[in-house]
Amino acid sequence: MPLKKARNDKPFATVALLLAGTLLLASCMNASPSSSAPPKEERALIRFVAAEYSTETKPLLEKLVKEFGRRNPLIDVELQVANWDILDGVYTSMISKNQPPDLLNTNVYAHYAKDGLLNNMTDIMSPELASKLYPNLVEMDQMDGIQYAIPYVATTRNLYYNKELFQKAGIAAPPSTWSELAQAAQKIKALGMAEGVGVDLTDNETHASLSYVFYGSGGGWMKDGKWQINSPGNVEGVSFLKELFDKGLTDPEPTVTTRDEKQRIMGGGQLAMMISGNYFSTVVPKEYPALQWGKGPMPVKDGQPPISFGVHDVLVSFKTDHTNQEALSKFLDFLYDDREYEEMIKREGFLPATMTVGTRLSEQDEEMKKDLEELRQANFYPVREPSWQAVLDYARKMGDAILYEHMSPKEALDELQHFAESKQSQINAAKK
Repeated sequence: MPLKKARNDKPFATVALLLAGTLLLASCMNASPSSSAPPKEERALIRFVAAEYSTETKPLLEKLVKEFGRRNPLIDVELQVANWDILDGVYTSMISKNQPPDLLNTNVYAHYAKDGLLNNMTDIMSPELASKLYPNLVEMDQMDGIQYAIPYVATTRNLYYNKELFQKAGIAAPPSTWSELAQAAQKIKALGMAEGVGVDLTDNETHASLSYVFYGSGGGWMKDGKWQINSPGNVEGVSFLKELFDKGLTDPEPTVTTRDEKQRIMGGGQLAMMISGNYFSTVVPKEYPALQWGKGPMPVKDGQPPISFGVHDVLVSFKTDHTNQEALSKFLDFLYDDREYEEMIKREGFLPATMTVGTRLSEQDEEMKKDLEELRQANFYPVREPSWQAVLDYARKMGDAILYEHMSPKEALDELQHFAESKQSQINAAKK
């Protein structure tokens, strides 16, 4: 049997050599220093410390942060929600450890701005967000033309009252002057069913109660850049508060019972009147649906024109070793997104800081429209004054000093005035 003719393998060898060469060339090209893999995207970190306004706050923000993280997987938002009683301690501790929050929800900012600790929010805000914010609120958050903060939520303060108690006491309308307030409280007291008017001189609200009678007397905290705490009108206003207390026309413990506790006491029918913010109409009826309540103007000194008083809280951004302006901008856009922001405003009972949500809610609710109009004309705390935080802290002890320590309103306000002037002088001297 003849052998088979040997197969010619040269073409296959040639193909193998060509293939090996191609692979070697590709390997060399991949190893070339001029060719590299796509750059790896970096993660961003936002430490967000928020104030707890109610039991709604934490769940709302947790939901928002979770949804933002789902849409922006490379941005980590570390959320911490703290009650107002401990909020200052939380973020000041972070600052002392050189780990300040990237974003903070607070009610003061000027002293941090003066110390150069804050980012310029103009560099962070998107043009879309900047165009939505109410200009009068935005202006209050500027110092020397720099946007150190942006408005987050706002309220106006009014007198809230128990309609049923008013009817039993024969009070036809909510009081609009100090004399009417005292008369109404006296009629309520005569019923023997409830206290007349709630006065909050606890740590978190003393400066608010002082503001009510300062502005209600035609006075205020500052004038032309100078403190006027011990002005005659302010002294008269604090004297009026003390007179109400001395006559037993207020709740029995103004320096102990907080605003939230007073709202519950009023909801339970044991308090007839108190000054509170717009959140009253959202928070209290949820817990006390049977309460028949009404809303009136803030009482002023007889002969003074009506006033409105507003409070607004802000967001600030501290300079950190990992500040990422693009990530912060994305988060702020999401935080102020009309749908998300409107839900928060409704559930917390605030006035919005954005015109888009303000306009929409005003179309649905005449009371919201009225409140926003008042906000545009309102008196506010002197938040742009760098010494305000120190004055606010010092004012916390004024309640006890005036009501229990036998210090006259004039003496107490003289002391606060002296402190304010000294602190302001220290800060101004440090600038030079």
